[in-house]
Amino acid sequence: MIGMMGGVNNVSTSHKYNINILDLNVAQLYQYISNLDQLQKVETKPKNDISAKNTKRNSEEEEDSKDIYASNVDFDKPGKFYAIIIGASNYTDPGIPDLDSLPIKDAMALKKVLSQKYIFDKENIKALYNPTRRDIVIAFAEMSKKITSEDNLLIFYAGHGHYEKESDLGYWLPVDAEVGNPSNWLYNDQLVADVKKIKSLHTLLISDACFSGSIFKTRSVNMQEASSFIKQKYSLPSRKAITSGTLKTVPNKSVFLKYLIDRLTNNKEAFFTASQLFQSLEQPVSNNSKSLPQFGVIQNVGDEGGDFIFIKR
Repeated sequence: MIGMMGGVNNVSTSHKYNINILDLNVAQLYQYISNLDQLQKVETKPKNDISAKNTKRNSEEEEDSKDIYASNVDFDKPGKFYAIIIGASNYTDPGIPDLDSLPIKDAMALKKVLSQKYIFDKENIKALYNPTRRDIVIAFAEMSKKITSEDNLLIFYAGHGHYEKESDLGYWLPVDAEVGNPSNWLYNDQLVADVKKIKSLHTLLISDACFSGSIFKTRSVNMQEASSFIKQKYSLPSRKAITSGTLKTVPNKSVFLKYLIDRLTNNKEAFFTASQLFQSLEQPVSNNSKSLPQFGVIQNVGDEGGDFIFIKR
């Protein structure tokens, strides 16, 4: 930066630019600074602010202020945001305990926050309350016909699920599932096949039920990466999943869903990545339940390192 400051002489007008670099990478910052006519001084300020004084040959002095924030990132008209929201509570088989309608309430709460706070239009949200296996399969098929390579899809499931360690098979239980009869169980590999058919730019699966380890590759969350490269993350296709880490029957009242809804409701960021969402709920969920939430890539369905981004209205 010192080399850039040299050779500035005979100046009489000062323009001051305040740049918030919390969510700008170095290349973006240098590109912005290079557009200034001449650079006289750069000084560090609190909260990652940089004050850059630009000087021009002029007899009058004036001071302008320009702030750059992550919320000003131009996403060039992002595609549509779709959602399949599933809540299963009242099971027909008496051998499968009901969940006191709490998954339904959680599903409704998620639909509300997505449509009111984020750019999910109501007509693009398919809500399934107490669905059969057939209902879920049809919903995926309909979405695959609507969604383009510029669009985004959120898949949410709250209800019973199970994981068989010996076979490494996980599955969800729609309300018409029967104990000992797998014909109406929804296996995770079938879900992955459905995800693969949907040619979205980003797909995020959020599940308060098990997800098979063989098709779900966990990864760590780099928060510096998440906040600094939001536009780059949006441009790359992604197929991510957030799960509660529950491998057996879910409790009637889910701590995972409590914090999921809370974090989405109270988020202040204009652009909120799936990575940031997971990081915000991982610790409180693990501290207040027996579950260990997981975040990772759904393997072999087209993830290229991007991230799903919740965009506020």
